[in-house]
Amino acid sequence: MSAMSKAARRRRPALATAALVAAFAVAATACGPDEVQPDDTKPSASAPGSLNPDELALPEDLPFDLDDLKRWKEGEWDNWDPDGWLGDAKDFINPIIEDLWDRQRMREAEEPEREVEEEEIEGTPEGDGDGSTEDEGVTDPEPAPVEAAPVRTPYTDNAAPYGKVFMDTPQGQMVCSGTVVQDPANPGKSNLVATAGHCVHGGQGSGWFRNVVFVPGYNNQSLPAQQLATAPEEDVLPHGIWWASRAATTDHWRTAGANTGGAGAAQDFAVLEVKPEDGGAASLQETAGAAVEINFSQPAVDALGEVTARGYPAAPPFDGSAMFSCTDAPSRLTIDAAQPTLYRMGCTMTGGSSGGGWVARGPDGDDVLYSVTSVGPPTATWLAGPRLGAETKAVFDALSG
Repeated sequence: MSAMSKAARRRRPALATAALVAAFAVAATACGPDEVQPDDTKPSASAPGSLNPDELALPEDLPFDLDDLKRWKEGEWDNWDPDGWLGDAKDFINPIIEDLWDRQRMREAEEPEREVEEEEIEGTPEGDGDGSTEDEGVTDPEPAPVEAAPVRTPYTDNAAPYGKVFMDTPQGQMVCSGTVVQDPANPGKSNLVATAGHCVHGGQGSGWFRNVVFVPGYNNQSLPAQQLATAPEEDVLPHGIWWASRAATTDHWRTAGANTGGAGAAQDFAVLEVKPEDGGAASLQETAGAAVEINFSQPAVDALGEVTARGYPAAPPFDGSAMFSCTDAPSRLTIDAAQPTLYRMGCTMTGGSSGGGWVARGPDGDDVLYSVTSVGPPTATWLAGPRLGAETKAVFDALSG
């Protein structure tokens, strides 16, 4: 990832997890690393930069105090010095900062750099894996490009579970895509969002990103970028801003992921649990009107048929303002023969589509999620995403319920 002017950016398709890393956050009220906030918790009504201890159900073992939280709200989260306060980001700490993510700040967010070079690709069509499935260690011929198509508007009707993920990183504001997913522990009332691991954590030697939010249905009417500053609220933020209160990604992404190339891509998956910035009582699923089921069975590519990837590509020729999709029959891609083979599909979406869901029709006709966008080549002709198996399910289970 790097922050640079939009004019200087090249076409960058998006990124990239085996044991579990789950982090528990502070959002309005504060919980310790192993505690879940009660359902009736509401964001503090205190002014930005101030905290009322009576409104914070602070556990005794909280690794920071009220003064720390006040410093965070006043901008200390911007201190990424490894030797500085919370610089190593061992815990995912994400208190709601009202009005931080205004429209201008969202527009300035850059896309992550996740480009796979040809020399990183391993495997052959014959396969050389361990035989656990017919797909292990296999790389099929490169798929033909599929031109990304605009998603029909309004998104709230035609792509209700999808949206944008914004976050602060050591390189500045970044943007990814995400999908509202079903939570079996809370039927019809999920607050979970699936995205890529590189959208919430910096990977090997790095830490959790800050001020992570999800915006379902961003730019609902697909307005031109120059109109977003003055467009009605319901057109730009139709369901408001949702702050991540907890986050989880795989141990493989945390320890092997990198901010360039394909390292960690085979398990580049994360889940967010979110809360509304405005303190509303309804769940994300109820508010957005839809959520998709996740399938963790790692089906073979020939069993999937066609899949559709959706996201908000932000690198040229796109500008991140609108949602696009690609539909293609997936093939196989191996970057690390010691890790599961990835799904790959032809698609011209670029960086910013990272984390966007890959779905196929289930037996009942509803979308089912099988992957999220992780990486692509410098030529922006295809995308690849992890097959979701036991490790990624453990990530999901850590936040479900």
